[in-house]
Amino acid sequence: MVTFLLVNVAMADTITTRNAQAKLAPGINLGNTLEAIPTVTAWGNPEPTDAYFTAVKKAGFRSIRIPVAWSQYADNDLRISPKWMAFVTATVKKANRAGLYVMINIHWDGGWMQPTPVKQIEVNRKLTKFWTQIATNFREFDDRLLFAGTNEVMDEGDYGTPSAEVAAIQNGFNQNFVKTVRSTGGRNANRLLVVQGFNTDIDHSLKFNTQLPKDSAKDRLLFEVHYYSPYNFTLNEKSDIWQWGKTATDPTHTDTWGNEDYVDSQFQKVKAAFIDRGVPVILGEYACGMKPKYPGMDTYRKLWDGYVSRSAYRHGLIPMYWDTGSLFDRKMGQPKDVDVIQSIIEACIERK
Repeated sequence: MVTFLLVNVAMADTITTRNAQAKLAPGINLGNTLEAIPTVTAWGNPEPTDAYFTAVKKAGFRSIRIPVAWSQYADNDLRISPKWMAFVTATVKKANRAGLYVMINIHWDGGWMQPTPVKQIEVNRKLTKFWTQIATNFREFDDRLLFAGTNEVMDEGDYGTPSAEVAAIQNGFNQNFVKTVRSTGGRNANRLLVVQGFNTDIDHSLKFNTQLPKDSAKDRLLFEVHYYSPYNFTLNEKSDIWQWGKTATDPTHTDTWGNEDYVDSQFQKVKAAFIDRGVPVILGEYACGMKPKYPGMDTYRKLWDGYVSRSAYRHGLIPMYWDTGSLFDRKMGQPKDVDVIQSIIEACIERK
């Protein structure tokens, strides 16, 4: 009887596609760190500390996405440096010790993952080599570790709708990733895996990626999209668009699209296409940058961050905020942008 109860408690605590949002939301990114080139600290952040991960968990985050570069740490035969693998492993362990679920991936990594007919064979070979080594290294880690196969795969510089041929190649990368990880056995046979839409774009995903890869494990795949709309407000530093949403007061500095109703409509489409049929969706990146030239933007930046977080959660997505060091002191762990942190946390504890 005791053994039976223990088994059921363990099973109840296991992360599944049904409870993924409750286990993972809200999440945050350890951005501009392990994916930085040529070194971890090259993009302005220190090596991740225990204090940082503890602060993230204490603030109310449940998961952390850790983007990782691998190419620069591999030799000509694509063998990943043991020193680098040990560093990534130590970082995952720090996050797990703090009580966080962790998702690692192959990030931009120099942009080698091009979904073109010319690159297809080469990319699949490299993808297989890397994920065989990564998955084998983490094979016995428990289900607090998730793997995401790729990041924003696209034909370099082309942000338009892909051709069916190019989209099929990207879908092939997803399939290769799933097959490779499962083949390493151990706990990877049933680990939650995350596959992406084309360039993580919602509309491209709905057109080309609703058919998930074949998987030897049942109901163990999650889908990932990103959200940075409207671009001129969130990311385009050269743009003079610095207001957003229903409360914007100056039409000359406000975009004509991408406001609250657009956010809701995009996430509703994702919900209908994936979540309503039992496929959890991770909003793996979303954030709004600040334009120092327009200090009044701070109000609208915080409004955007809060609204996108709430809308994503209410529509069933798992929001993971793209942070490059603005929310927390990465070394000492103290919160830096308390307003945004609070808006994200509150968004994921509200009733839907």
